[in-house]
Amino acid sequence: MAVVTRLYPVGESWPAESTAPLPGLYLSHRLYRPERPRPLVYGSFLMSLDGRIAMEEGGLMTTPSTIRNANDWRLLQELHAQADCLITHGAYLRELQAGLIGNLLQVREPDLIDWRRQQGLPDQPAIAIASASLDFSLPDSLLAQGQPVHLFTGLSADPLRVARWQGRGFTVRQAGTGRLVQGRALVAALGALGYRSLYLLSGPLMLGTMLQERVLERLYLTQVLQLVGGQHVRTLGDGIVSGQAGTLQLQELYLDQEVGQLLACYAARPD
Repeated sequence: MAVVTRLYPVGESWPAESTAPLPGLYLSHRLYRPERPRPLVYGSFLMSLDGRIAMEEGGLMTTPSTIRNANDWRLLQELHAQADCLITHGAYLRELQAGLIGNLLQVREPDLIDWRRQQGLPDQPAIAIASASLDFSLPDSLLAQGQPVHLFTGLSADPLRVARWQGRGFTVRQAGTGRLVQGRALVAALGALGYRSLYLLSGPLMLGTMLQERVLERLYLTQVLQLVGGQHVRTLGDGIVSGQAGTLQLQELYLDQEVGQLLACYAARPD
């Protein structure tokens, strides 16, 4: 079983060089709590030592293959498992349909599905899709798993595309005063639907939106201690964040020596 060394914080209950099993590390954060007065919004990224979260490989923009690993996958799944709703966007679904990225819309690990059942959660989380264009297709896996799907767009969305989705039996909700979906309005709408644990399955632009509108509460970063270089890359800096909205506070830091990576949990400053 993989173990991690806690680097921060340390104290009487966690002396320096204390270790803990990697499985269950993020489950212990109890991100899903149905009694919360408002939803907790959190996200995660895997990146290289030089900050790459995606780079061009074989003509595709994808997570660098050399930094993907089973330990990060396990922690990613633990974050998935604690969400009663995943937030994604139309661009992700278009890339998924084109075969450019993998399908992360379902919890895959059997023990984590069992954990969800013990918490009174359905096997799979609901899906919230934010899209200005409403131009995407739903993967068959959503229908096969019976996951609720909620569509959100801006006030100026194309009425014909709104009508098309409504004709297929989907409710299209407005969560923005212009063309784009706004983070605070989206989170409020999902909170009104009863969701309390919202996991961002998205890129740096939506992360920036959630930070800028001060609704993100936690950010998990796995940083593999490897330089990957490259010219056509994406970083967390691709999101637009200004002022104090981008200030994060380190909550926990672990070293995974088996892979050679740092596992960090940061707190943001929601209003």
